[in-house]
Amino acid sequence: MSEAAISETSDATVETASPGALERVDVHFEPAGRQIRVPSGVMLFDAASWNGIAIDSTCGGHGTCKKCKVRVVDGIVPVSSLDARALSADELRSGWRLACRVALTTPISVEVPPLLTRPKSATAGVGRRVILRPAVQKRYVELSEPSLQDQKTDIERVLAALDDLELRVDLGALRSVATVLRRSDFKVTAVIVDDILIDVEPGDTTDKAYGIAFDLGTTTVVATLLDLTTGAPMAVGSMLNKQQPYGADVITRISSIMINNGGDVLDRLARLAHETLAALVEEVCAEADVDPKNVYEIAVAGNATMSHIAIGVDPEPLGVAPFIMSTRRWPEVLAKDLGVSVHPGARAVLFPSFGAYVGGDITAGLIASGMDRDTRVRLFIDIGTNCEIVLGNSERLIATAAPAGPAFEGASIKCGMRAAAGAIEVVKIAEEDVALGVIGDVAPEGLCGSGLLDAVAELFKVGLLDSSGRFVSDEVANATVPKLADRLRWLEKERIFVLAYKGDEGDLSDAIFLSQRDVRELQFAKAAIATGWSILLEEYGIKPGDLQQVLLAGSFGSYLSPASAIRLGLVPKLPVLRIVSAGNVAGEGAKMALMSVRERALAMTLLEEVDYVELSDRADFNDRFVEQLAFSI
Repeated sequence: MSEAAISETSDATVETASPGALERVDVHFEPAGRQIRVPSGVMLFDAASWNGIAIDSTCGGHGTCKKCKVRVVDGIVPVSSLDARALSADELRSGWRLACRVALTTPISVEVPPLLTRPKSATAGVGRRVILRPAVQKRYVELSEPSLQDQKTDIERVLAALDDLELRVDLGALRSVATVLRRSDFKVTAVIVDDILIDVEPGDTTDKAYGIAFDLGTTTVVATLLDLTTGAPMAVGSMLNKQQPYGADVITRISSIMINNGGDVLDRLARLAHETLAALVEEVCAEADVDPKNVYEIAVAGNATMSHIAIGVDPEPLGVAPFIMSTRRWPEVLAKDLGVSVHPGARAVLFPSFGAYVGGDITAGLIASGMDRDTRVRLFIDIGTNCEIVLGNSERLIATAAPAGPAFEGASIKCGMRAAAGAIEVVKIAEEDVALGVIGDVAPEGLCGSGLLDAVAELFKVGLLDSSGRFVSDEVANATVPKLADRLRWLEKERIFVLAYKGDEGDLSDAIFLSQRDVRELQFAKAAIATGWSILLEEYGIKPGDLQQVLLAGSFGSYLSPASAIRLGLVPKLPVLRIVSAGNVAGEGAKMALMSVRERALAMTLLEEVDYVELSDRADFNDRFVEQLAFSI
């Protein structure tokens, strides 16, 4: 666990931390040369998995296979009881540990051995083990040459060698087969996706089969290049969605299309989505030294609006009541239809959507979290500009969406910025000082979503914000926290709290601060999310205490402080150990769809198993939203 001391109570959890106890840990991986930053207390195995670093395992990090050996080359990691049983004395002295038993609390550097075998299963999602059965197959065959006595066509000759499969033939494969067979002495590799022969390649290329999983977010797009023969991630890349100039949220982008009568703006937004995906393909393939022509399938998990726009379908009906999608299930799509330059016959898997605001990214997230297979009642919250919420277990699942707005992405915050180098990601306030955790350990440049949440929670805790979210008066500040009172200032008739000065102390023109309006933005987001999950709990017939786990998904959900989220009411008041960062589950679900046709089929069955609850037509929504605005102890 983290450096903070944690105690459980029946209805809430209080976290006590020493001043400056910042809850992020740097981890360096060799020989990949990758450095990542994760919340304190995360297991090394999970941290590696979330960030595309393959560690050998067949049990999914549960401590039963004892295969996830790594060597700690810098840092101190105690020997666990399982380490002592699984590793020799010499190995322990040399720094070897089981990754699934290393809780990250201090910076470390580890060496990850290469995978020695091709496992028949891979770990993905939230500790899930996926049996490898990708839609992409490659078969090496040596064919007899045609003669006057053997007049079979070239395609018939290839299909006869694959007589255990009933295949359709892609036009691209047909166009090239004659040349490829004769240039390779009829020794070739057949490339098959589902039931389609998409190519015939010269020689034996069975060791080159790749796919790319995309999380097509409104703000950020993430791509993971997978080796489909092992399930191992080869490279991960991310970048801002190039549609950003058209608005920070899906409603604004839909409005841009509506205002401009559709066509031109829709085409432009689709092209920007394609450019984003294409740039990431180039990045991850270059990093892993993989020829894009050996990428035979992509999977795209995006919300309903992002998916509609990427395909070139007008999303306008999603933005006005009664919020109707063009389709829940997408027809067959090629990767090139999304502007992606990989193999010309590569297919694209697009996840189906439950509703206008619970889209394919949540379908992918549910696969990754395994909520439909778990008997525990769990609450899944994907925190972003649009917040999707799912509640239930293997017997029943219900879902809704809440309009959180762009506060968590930093877009509507005065000193806000995305989670990049220089962003304040952790704030701890004691009676005498303010301690900041900054991404990249550099001078602070702004405030990202997790820092925003921490700052408000800490100010409320020490009494500088009252329960209505208003900064207290100078008199109250001086009486309550006198050594911090001088950080409460006025700027252009607005109350602010100074977190840091970039220049001369006292110079507000170059300061990083939290404004009264920033607090209101967070309150609106928090109230929308809390109203959403409270309504689902009522619909399900349970109380917050009945929840056995809360999964916080999405890039923001992965890095916020569970204690801050509990204190402000963003999540139900539960013991902090029940609040779990699930990572980028949309991206994980997309990876799983590439690894296993079984998982992909599950996405379709979920459409019939999840009940969608629309909040906008509820007469009590506004009243409940107002009730959730206040902060409570």
